[in-house]
Amino acid sequence: MTKQNITIKSDEDKNALEVLNNRHDPEGERLKRFLAMPDLSRTPGSPIYELAQRIIGLEDFKDFDVIQVPEIVKADISFDLFNFPKDHPARNKSDTYFFNDEYILRTHTTVMWYYWLMQEEIKKKIKEGRPVGALCHGKVYRKDEIDRNHMNVFHQMDGWYLCKKSNKVITSQDLQDVLVKIAKAVFGENVKYRFNADTFPYTDPSLEMEVEIGGRWIEVLGSGVVRGVVLKNLGVDPDIYNGWAFGFGLERLAIISMDLPDIRLLWSDDERVKKQLRLGRKFKEVSKFPPITRDISFIVSNDFVPNNYFDLIRDIGGNIVEEVKLLDKYENSEKFGADKTSYTYRIIYRSNERTLLTSEIDPIQDKIYRETISQFKAEIR
Repeated sequence: MTKQNITIKSDEDKNALEVLNNRHDPEGERLKRFLAMPDLSRTPGSPIYELAQRIIGLEDFKDFDVIQVPEIVKADISFDLFNFPKDHPARNKSDTYFFNDEYILRTHTTVMWYYWLMQEEIKKKIKEGRPVGALCHGKVYRKDEIDRNHMNVFHQMDGWYLCKKSNKVITSQDLQDVLVKIAKAVFGENVKYRFNADTFPYTDPSLEMEVEIGGRWIEVLGSGVVRGVVLKNLGVDPDIYNGWAFGFGLERLAIISMDLPDIRLLWSDDERVKKQLRLGRKFKEVSKFPPITRDISFIVSNDFVPNNYFDLIRDIGGNIVEEVKLLDKYENSEKFGADKTSYTYRIIYRSNERTLLTSEIDPIQDKIYRETISQFKAEIR
């Protein structure tokens, strides 16, 4: 095996992007903005980049291909080929960004398995019975709540290795050996770790790894032995080949490594912040700027999806929205109607870099009021 850096493009991805560029509805504009955001795992100076490079540089991965794959992918490739159950939450439009009924913004970098195995050179290696290994990192997209630990655009890293069973039968111990090296590369040689059984659609048995930080055990990595049915779906004979795989969020490792109080800091352009973003260095807040809070109450139909509403708030408020809390939710058929529900949310605005002014928050809040009415047919209370 010889390491290669491979960028895999697809005509389908290109065509989907061309269609997207001609869309001007709120969801279309949102998806374009997400795709235009920088890939921090490929941005020198970012701790996300440093994490990716530390892992790529491990001796175990010296011959692994490092690949880049499309960010707009087919839903059936992302879910069906990887053995996601029909009722898995990721298949819902409340959790995943659907470009249309056929395409989505990728929810995991594990999708690289499909694109990598479609390469003629890799097909040839498999046909010849040779071992193959690859790493993939980059942005992924999932609808999520708004708080200091979550963003709907974040970064993952995946790795996997396949070999003939006649050469080696892959076990959970093989996984543990690899994951320990990753943990030490990120958290240092003296890191304390442990493994627990887990469940993933595409691996069995599966493991999660936890590390001890500040007296607490925190999950950092997921992994497993690749399921035979997934290998078969991807055109590899599971009677001949087996392998291991791992995947994890890079933000989670960075936050733990630096004791970072807010995920938004990873995207900061403030030099006072950026110079502190070094793995293994405890972050010291530049200053604790005061929050500005605003509440919004509205009545809306029962098909309302909170994650879609959070996207609206992110679109308008951007990175100065620290958190959105649900204060109240109730139904009163006599008062609102049988198919209506009342919600009250508290929006907490806070910058990590400066004190916000009421004069700049009020127009943002007013726009949220207007768009809540327009996009969700809501009645403001």
